[in-house]
Amino acid sequence: MKVCQLCAVDFTLRTFLLPLIDGMRGCGWDVTSVCSDGPHIAELRAAGYQIETVPIARSMNPVLAAQTLPALVRLFRRRRFDVLHAHTPVAALLGRVAARIAGIPLVVYTAHGFYFHDEMPHLKRLVFVMLERFGGRYTDLLFSQSAEDAEDAVQEGIALRENVLAIGNGVDVARFDPVKVGAGDTAREALGIPRDAFVVGMIGRQVKEKGVADYLAAVRIIAAAYPQAWFLLIGERLASDHASGVEAELAAARAALGERLVTPGLRSDVPELLAAMDLFCLPSWREGMPRTIIEAMMMGKPVLATDIRGAREEVVPEQTGLLVPSRSPERLAAAMQRFLDDPAWGRRLGQAGRERALMLYDEHKIVALQLERIALAARQRGLL
Repeated sequence: MKVCQLCAVDFTLRTFLLPLIDGMRGCGWDVTSVCSDGPHIAELRAAGYQIETVPIARSMNPVLAAQTLPALVRLFRRRRFDVLHAHTPVAALLGRVAARIAGIPLVVYTAHGFYFHDEMPHLKRLVFVMLERFGGRYTDLLFSQSAEDAEDAVQEGIALRENVLAIGNGVDVARFDPVKVGAGDTAREALGIPRDAFVVGMIGRQVKEKGVADYLAAVRIIAAAYPQAWFLLIGERLASDHASGVEAELAAARAALGERLVTPGLRSDVPELLAAMDLFCLPSWREGMPRTIIEAMMMGKPVLATDIRGAREEVVPEQTGLLVPSRSPERLAAAMQRFLDDPAWGRRLGQAGRERALMLYDEHKIVALQLERIALAARQRGLL
């Protein structure tokens, strides 16, 4: 069975989709990935992954869309795929329309987090719901990572209930093992963080919708009262990112905090960096089912997150972490103070979080669920 895995950029392919692609290849399926050209393409091809590049914007630019759609149609007709599995909003919308034109028999869409949310202005939200409804007309299976997204898909008329499945999210249990990774002293030393510091860390794209500005504002509120607190911010703004950046907020925070704010950029040694943290923080405005929270839980770290879709399915307040309202640096800072005042309490929450993650967020189980459902749909269409 010939499968196309479609997303907008190579970062998404490299960071999120390889376990699923490996699972499909393990089933004997012929998998080709399609995305925009980028810095990771060469290494992925060298590792044996089949990749075709098509320019795909991350924002709905009509001019670029008018170029991308016919390019995808030509590619799909040439490669004669049996299955399209689409990811990321713009690539998924254009890809599903192209799949219908090209006659791909089975179309699957994974919503890693619908762009519309409850805090969005009504008219803007309606526009994005209508776009999802339009894309839903060309979708045979809709996977969502969060259960709330799955229910929204049905209630908003995006898909029929029998065609929707909440798959959850997961990480590699063997990689995010605190026993194997260790206590994080090596990472602290490399980053210049004292061993006895209390480290509040965040991992994410450096854009406002990830809550980075809120994080920086919160740590500035508590920094003077807690000289033992250091702050670790992992990530960068992608060249393809159309979301608002946080350059001014970063500059102000660096001036205020000095060496206590550590910003090493995009890193691949995430388990080691999490091991160096005492508290993981994700004050995002919008998520699907955030993987960084799961990674932190697997590493036995307490989690401080915003009370938004996805995050509130992962974090159990007062048991594995805390939830606060989004866009509220003051509430975020107050919650950070609780962990700083009682580190032992935080460690207990972190251990409970690891137990929850082991039970619910094993990547192998998430991949197996998707393979099983796609295979069933493929057999019903005579593709397997």
